[in-house]
Amino acid sequence: MSPPEGETGSIPGSLPVTPPWRIVHVITRLIVGGAQENTVSSVLGLRERRDFQVQLISGPTTGPEGSLESLFDSSPGALSIIPELIRPVRPWTDWIAYRRLTERFRQQLPHIVHTHSGKAGILGRLAARKAGVPIILHTIHGPSFGPFQGPLANAAFTQAERFAARVTDHFVVVADAMTRQYLASGVGRPGQFTRVFSGFDLDPFLNAQPDPELAKRLGIQPGDFVVGKVARLFELKGHDDLFRAAPELLRRIPNLRILLVGDGPWRERFEALSRQPPLNGRVLFTGLIPPSEVPRHLALMDVLVHLSGREGLARVLPQALAAGKPIVAYDCDGASEICLDEQTGFLILPDHLDALVNRLGQLADAPELARSLAAEGQAFVRERFSTERMVQDLDALYRDWIMRKGLRPTLLR
Repeated sequence: MSPPEGETGSIPGSLPVTPPWRIVHVITRLIVGGAQENTVSSVLGLRERRDFQVQLISGPTTGPEGSLESLFDSSPGALSIIPELIRPVRPWTDWIAYRRLTERFRQQLPHIVHTHSGKAGILGRLAARKAGVPIILHTIHGPSFGPFQGPLANAAFTQAERFAARVTDHFVVVADAMTRQYLASGVGRPGQFTRVFSGFDLDPFLNAQPDPELAKRLGIQPGDFVVGKVARLFELKGHDDLFRAAPELLRRIPNLRILLVGDGPWRERFEALSRQPPLNGRVLFTGLIPPSEVPRHLALMDVLVHLSGREGLARVLPQALAAGKPIVAYDCDGASEICLDEQTGFLILPDHLDALVNRLGQLADAPELARSLAAEGQAFVRERFSTERMVQDLDALYRDWIMRKGLRPTLLR
């Protein structure tokens, strides 16, 4: 607990509480997405702790996925944009972004630089080392390399991560699966990783109730069995698998409705598929919604499916459980750490569409089973996924590294 305003003191571990410890987070862009929501919640939560002075540097936010930049409207000075910090690989622009990050760190003299996402993670860590930042941390929200991309790109990203790991003091992972994958690829060392679950405001989800007006507007009828999916309408998110399974699902669950929450470059393609028999009228698209609307939409679902082929630990999994919904998920990356098979939902092997149909049919046939899984999941999430828990874990990690390095607040002034 921090001392009263204007005083100094100490906390367990004898670290001085004299402010400020300067922390700079870096991310590539602030679209509506799990990694971005995690980063924003972390920055805003840490800014409420008097002994930390926290800022976020981001690249420009573009695209159909929406923007989270407005969440900083009530925190002047918390967010700054570097226009050259963009997602596509463009060597000259990337070099300019690296130079600007280096200059910014030399001006601000942070004690800690904490990076997120692929591009910002590489450039940010290298710039922090060039600027002499004492502590460099990186959060792995999801793998930046793997079989989901071609061999050339996979080799390039793997080498880039290995190179950046040499200047990284510590990694934060949203799931232990990320630790295993990175160590297996020669990135980082054992003992260099700490899992911090991606926390969020639990109350809107714990208190979510079905809204009849919203259901009517979306086309959901009383008695429908609603299978929901919350994800960008793009590759690697598993929508194609859901569409392939849909005809058999309709035979197994005649009152089926599929609710797709989100937007993206593949929306027109999926809308065209939804107009083909026998799906006509059965697939409902919400388009892009703000994060604050996710609880209302989860409340309309009977089950959430998560079929991504690449995801560290999707925030929507604990969010669905908090809203009292069971989940059916592919055993991919960190999904097994929240979808506990036959405890909080059903875990199935990727591309096993028969298993997907059977598990969803099982939940449609046995509402009491769905309620039991959801209740177990809600208790699991309540204990582990609050924003306060995430910020507390990051706070403890920062203090540990500050003490390891023997830093003092006046060292970099």
